[in-house]
Amino acid sequence: MLTLNQLTEEQRLTKAVVSIMGNKKYRGIAGVLMIGDRNVVDDPNVPTACTNGRDEMYGRGFVKQLNDAELRFLVLHEVYHKLFKHLTTWQHLYKQNAQLANMACDYVINLKIVDDNAKDKFATMTGKLTGGCYDPKYAGMDSAQVYNLLKQDQDQNGGGGDDADNDGGGGSGSLPNGQQPFDEHDWAGAQELSADEQRELARELDEAIRQGALVAGKLGSGGDRDMAELLQPQVNWREALREFIQTTCAGSDYSTYRKPNRRYLSAGLYMPSGISEQVGELVVAIDTSGSIRQRELCAFLTEVKEICDTVNPDGVRLMYWDTSVCRDEKYDMHELDDLVRSTKPAGGGGTDVTCVTDYIRDNNINAQAAIVLTDGHLYGGWGQWTMPVLWTIMDNPNAKPDVGKTVNIKSRDM
Repeated sequence: MLTLNQLTEEQRLTKAVVSIMGNKKYRGIAGVLMIGDRNVVDDPNVPTACTNGRDEMYGRGFVKQLNDAELRFLVLHEVYHKLFKHLTTWQHLYKQNAQLANMACDYVINLKIVDDNAKDKFATMTGKLTGGCYDPKYAGMDSAQVYNLLKQDQDQNGGGGDDADNDGGGGSGSLPNGQQPFDEHDWAGAQELSADEQRELARELDEAIRQGALVAGKLGSGGDRDMAELLQPQVNWREALREFIQTTCAGSDYSTYRKPNRRYLSAGLYMPSGISEQVGELVVAIDTSGSIRQRELCAFLTEVKEICDTVNPDGVRLMYWDTSVCRDEKYDMHELDDLVRSTKPAGGGGTDVTCVTDYIRDNNINAQAAIVLTDGHLYGGWGQWTMPVLWTIMDNPNAKPDVGKTVNIKSRDM
């Protein structure tokens, strides 16, 4: 039998993966271990380990410095980045502050691995992994919650400022406690995957998680609930909102020679003029039954306003409703800067969204698309919509609209 020193780094990495797959408590993630490529590299840009959410790379020199239990910890760490879809779900946190986004994701993962291996020490955060992000005070939190606490700590300690210009690596800085990620996070690489590759990766991960939940349940390993929870959509609501508005409300901008550009005629140049065709209004319908607080409303409207700045709707129609439309505010494009400050929410009774579609019809509103912000606890059905509709549902993953598209939002992420 070959000793530890006689095995190549590639052989040790394979041994670690096989060992993990053979451990009862990790049988549920066996499918995720099989997704993507896994390589040992001699690359100064990967001094430790790295993943783009699909593929994994391990620095040869770093692998040499780890014992078997530490190497298993490192492999599990990279696999959990993939399993939790960190590099797609939390892109908006990375764009705000890359350093804190890296740390937040690592705190969540390391807490889980340490806790899972507290008794048998199958995987240990020791040796060269010591000093990584670990603090029991973040137990039970997701990455967004940890990020928000880290941001508060940074601001209170006089730090701050955006850090989204770095490369997403783990060594760009740390909080006063001296902890920092021990691996690299290839956020840019995750975004460079083609649309087809991203869809295929999401499909493979969901299938692996689904099968893992079944396996974990049959083996009684206690991981079936964790795996099942991962099947809940982990959609970045800001990106979903942006995609919907850009797809449904963008004006048609084009050039035509039918109307020559007068600016260039005096120089003897026959150039086309730009033509922009505006579209109908964007309806934003806000449920005011009481579950959506001012903080979430401001965050949501700010996002709508910023997205509308990049497209060309004819205007924004902001409606507050409960069992009737209690207030209807009309904003032209040049008035959007005042939307968040000037809006005056109204209502507070029951929750019947059919009042919105009735109001749009009865008032002959030329709506190009509609966005509904609600908790999803409706009576009276989901309404009869004659335009594309996006349901942004707050803190209620069980709500299933029978029309339009749906994105779930956690109030703590806003």
